[in-house]
Amino acid sequence: MYKPIRDLDKHLINIQQLSDISTHSYHIYLLATDMDGTLTKNGKFTSQLLNTLERLSTAKIPVLIVTGRSAGWVSAISSLMPIAGAIAENGGLFYLSDNSDPVTLTHIPDLVNHRQDLAKTFVNLQTYFPQIQESADNLFRVTDWTFDLTSLTTEELQKIGNLCQQMGWGFTYSNVQCHIQPPGQNKAVGLLKVLRQYFPTYFPEQVITVGDSPNDESLFNQRYFPISVGVANIRGYENQLQHQPTYITTAAEGDGFCELCSYILENCQM
Repeated sequence: MYKPIRDLDKHLINIQQLSDISTHSYHIYLLATDMDGTLTKNGKFTSQLLNTLERLSTAKIPVLIVTGRSAGWVSAISSLMPIAGAIAENGGLFYLSDNSDPVTLTHIPDLVNHRQDLAKTFVNLQTYFPQIQESADNLFRVTDWTFDLTSLTTEELQKIGNLCQQMGWGFTYSNVQCHIQPPGQNKAVGLLKVLRQYFPTYFPEQVITVGDSPNDESLFNQRYFPISVGVANIRGYENQLQHQPTYITTAAEGDGFCELCSYILENCQM
């Protein structure tokens, strides 16, 4: 199903043909990556990852983190890490690395009513699944509502998704938590908005997207991003994904991301 990472160069040749839009071939790459389970290893950032991000920055390869984490988390991450910016709440908000003010990617006319409606939806879900608990970071969220993934089966997650749809909401989940979100909000939609407004010289065909779980699925949709990479732990979800990544790394989690970046840095520069 997947093409091994060693064959990535065969696909990247197609991108190299677009090098006339820039004087340097490495300018044609932008990495848009999930965070938890993709950049982390056992839930932590490693020195290898931070070194890799520094090397990408030095090579002028922009990195955008596209995560389901809350606005509160991502505000700090975008300013502290050597990245171009970060998208929070699965496409809900964007933070440029040099600006702490968020850009709202999902239009919410009345934030107070929006939060109240999300809370009511969560309470309704608890009548079906009394074991679900609100996530601790929910206090720092704007566009979505999260609850812990613990003890939910794949069948129960599917039922929750159907219930959310019936109540007029979107739903997704990662290896960390579940998200009730506005319909149509996802990582790909948010990333496309950010590319158009803040990185207009990059076409979607020139972006490599990276992820590891179901809330990254929109980033694997070749209609939007032809070149996508799953770190090896994505295999645990392959039966739950309609859109599969184009390539998969040999290593899992942050080691897989670093594997991909080492290939890019060693093979895709002039």
